[in-house]
Amino acid sequence: MPFALQPASVSDPLRITGVRTHVSGTSTYLKITTQGGVDGWGEIRSTDSGLLDTLPKSLVGVSASAYTPIESKLPPALASGACMAMLDCLGKHCKAPVYQVLGGPTRFKVRAMALVNDAAEVKRSYALGHRAFSLSIPAPPFPNSGKLYVNTIRTLFDAARAAAGPGSDFVLNCNAQLTAGDASQLAAEFERSHLLWLDEPCRHGNTTALRKISDESVTPIGLGRQCREASDFQDLLREETVDILRPSLDHFSLARIRKIAALAEIYYIAVAPTHSGGTLMTAAALHLAASIPNFFILHLPDRVPGDPVKGLDTTVRDGYINLPAASGLGVTVDLGGRA
Repeated sequence: MPFALQPASVSDPLRITGVRTHVSGTSTYLKITTQGGVDGWGEIRSTDSGLLDTLPKSLVGVSASAYTPIESKLPPALASGACMAMLDCLGKHCKAPVYQVLGGPTRFKVRAMALVNDAAEVKRSYALGHRAFSLSIPAPPFPNSGKLYVNTIRTLFDAARAAAGPGSDFVLNCNAQLTAGDASQLAAEFERSHLLWLDEPCRHGNTTALRKISDESVTPIGLGRQCREASDFQDLLREETVDILRPSLDHFSLARIRKIAALAEIYYIAVAPTHSGGTLMTAAALHLAASIPNFFILHLPDRVPGDPVKGLDTTVRDGYINLPAASGLGVTVDLGGRA
């Protein structure tokens, strides 16, 4: 039975009194206002007005400190943004960064990874300070494309590695496009290339095939970007098919990913969070990374033109980003007077 969320005391300064949403591009910015005058922001990867209209009824009257049980009242995508905004309020109220509210920091800088498609993008990202790269591979021309397809990827990879220079690390991003046969060949081909991991080689539905890929090669396997239920991660861990878990802030809240990370820690598995949002979601991901002991690396999307979030230093220095130092998420949102 879902947890029964109780209304906050009328004297609670963190009692939520107002909720507003602002659609911008493919994201919605959620602003919550509390009785004590502290505001908090979250980012939601949905612009569905039907879903967004449920937020005021679910959040008004609740304490911003109830960021974990709010998931019992909201769909996962909305819960992610709501949890983000509530923690932003809580951090500002406590005059502390969110990672301190969550018990961190477990580190003082966060390893970053750039998303790239070719050698030219690798060279550009390397000049910006990146030392780890997630290289997207081309879609196979047909199922079970075999050695010719693997050779194409090898050529792409060798050019990318040459552009990066010594000391750089790579992930091969397969986007769940491969058959089990092609994934096995690719994992075997790149054993001596010492990838950080092979990312989402194929769909999660067939755990037997995934376990076979994992068993037959020493190349680490990263999975989880497709998961939409927390129990999916438990299945991957129990079946011993995964070396790196990839929960997404698009679909899971900070609180839920921390629970997933705690489960992964029991299996000695690292966590590399992902998201497809903007700077606000990147800020939340940095606080998440600083609050879990088994964090590995964070992919860093390019900043979208017109992004309204200010104040986050995403400068990459020798492959790392410094943690935000300001209270809450450490950012401000400028919507040009629409907030």
